[in-house]
Amino acid sequence: MQYSDLDDFLRRGRTYLARGPVAVILAEDAVALHETVAHHLRLGFRAIILLVPPGIPTDFAPDQPVAVVAHRTGRDDGWQPALNRIIAAAQGQWLYYCFNAEFLFFPFCETRRIGEMLTFHSEERRDAMLTYVIDLYAGDLTRAPNAVDLSDAWLDRSGYYASVRTGPDGSRLDRQYDFFGGLRWRYEEHVPANKRRIDRIALFRAAPDLELQADHRFNRQEYNTYACPWHHNLTAAVCSFRTAKALRANPGSRHDIPSFRWQNSTRFDWKSQQLLDMGLMEPGQWF
Repeated sequence: MQYSDLDDFLRRGRTYLARGPVAVILAEDAVALHETVAHHLRLGFRAIILLVPPGIPTDFAPDQPVAVVAHRTGRDDGWQPALNRIIAAAQGQWLYYCFNAEFLFFPFCETRRIGEMLTFHSEERRDAMLTYVIDLYAGDLTRAPNAVDLSDAWLDRSGYYASVRTGPDGSRLDRQYDFFGGLRWRYEEHVPANKRRIDRIALFRAAPDLELQADHRFNRQEYNTYACPWHHNLTAAVCSFRTAKALRANPGSRHDIPSFRWQNSTRFDWKSQQLLDMGLMEPGQWF
């Protein structure tokens, strides 16, 4: 179903928000757009809300639960207010958000559905899930100059670290860390300091007065925690070409990077077990 803008969707398309989990895909351009939608449909999301700039072709089958909403997501400030309006309209539902050329993986996602995983997570009294944004990049930038190649995707197998997160008064925030690594760490001279973190609360339950901030954190501190106080919880990974794509599109960095591969690169096999083995997500108590 096509909608002329977000107002039109929130007026006529609320049935897409009636049953979760719902994925909101924020399209910045056309790169790997249909592959992104197809991947998340395979995970079992009941509906996909696709916010896409006007002029980008979208041709989904009528029986696919995809709402196409015209929206200029590519602007720096275009995605956050739109997502907060969707949160306000989807009270009580589990939501997920990502950008095009980003792909969610959670433990055992090849054999279990996203709804099963979130049911378990809810039973552990969790309303949000920490995800790590793991940078993917093409192995050969000559063949894929925009750094996006799903058939030859690579990632860093080391170089990830965390630091204690503190509040405005300098005190340590309970169960919160800032996570770093990947291309944003290796090429930090080309990445603004406020965009170097790789943690994102990409899965969460919409609640009254809940708002997502521009730094991918929420206005409720408990939503920003990595686990409950009594044991470790599930975490997931968003495997993303977004940073590689941006570094190749930016004139200031494009010619400085002939290849993203280094001694700690490894080929991505598009399996959750690889991410589990590398410690890039955790199953918690879910087996």
